[in-house]
Amino acid sequence: MRSWTRFGGIAAATAVLTIAAAVGASARPLAANPYNLATPGTLVVGMDLEFKPEMYLQNGKPAGYDVELLNAVAKQLNVKLKIQNLSFNGLIPGLVSKKFDMVSVGLSPTPERRKAISFSRAYVPYAQILAAKKGDTTGASMSAWNDSSKTITSLQGSTAEQLVKSDFPKAKSSSFPDQNSAFLQVATGRANGIVVENYLLAQFNKSNGNKLQEVPFPKPLQVQYGAYGVQKGNVALVKALNGAICKVQASGELAKIYQKTEGTKLPPMPGC
Repeated sequence: MRSWTRFGGIAAATAVLTIAAAVGASARPLAANPYNLATPGTLVVGMDLEFKPEMYLQNGKPAGYDVELLNAVAKQLNVKLKIQNLSFNGLIPGLVSKKFDMVSVGLSPTPERRKAISFSRAYVPYAQILAAKKGDTTGASMSAWNDSSKTITSLQGSTAEQLVKSDFPKAKSSSFPDQNSAFLQVATGRANGIVVENYLLAQFNKSNGNKLQEVPFPKPLQVQYGAYGVQKGNVALVKALNGAICKVQASGELAKIYQKTEGTKLPPMPGC
């Protein structure tokens, strides 16, 4: 998950926007319903299209990482894809009441959620990295940044804030209620670094002239993963999704989709 406050208090529109996307005009029709879908041959997915670059509306149509990956997954499963858009807080209840076959919002498979729904394998990574102002000459070592002379920013109440305190306890932790303020402190030289998710850094740099750079540690500070949520007990669909994700991952297509939509390199993914 992006942070432990991710999607908290979202006041997205509650109106439902349904978008159907036919996948593979030459695909053979399914003779049966091997994935236990509500409508045989059509995968209905609940999604909150409010989170660019993962999932959002572009010219009235779904776009982003989740959308492009779902199109690839649907092609592997030989089904049509239908996206239903509504606020995050309604997605799991909607899945439980069988309004969708699955939800795609980067859910963390917590024990509490597992009581109500089933989960696929990981499909999206959330890599926490350290970024500094472009040209910063501090060494790429934890000890170089774990110093009382360093001020490291983060989003208030996030996983990133926790990492600043645990990984750089000697540095000054400075958190902000909005992500952009945390970025600007570093970009303007009022702070030395920021702990943030890699794709958020890419989005900030895209809009702000590449003012920041990732500190080239050997690996991310932390990588967490989001999974697809599926109706409880639909083992057939979970198995099919897992296989499709692995095929897209093994072929290199997943990495290409991530680079294209997130604007940065795909972090390490669990092996298949």
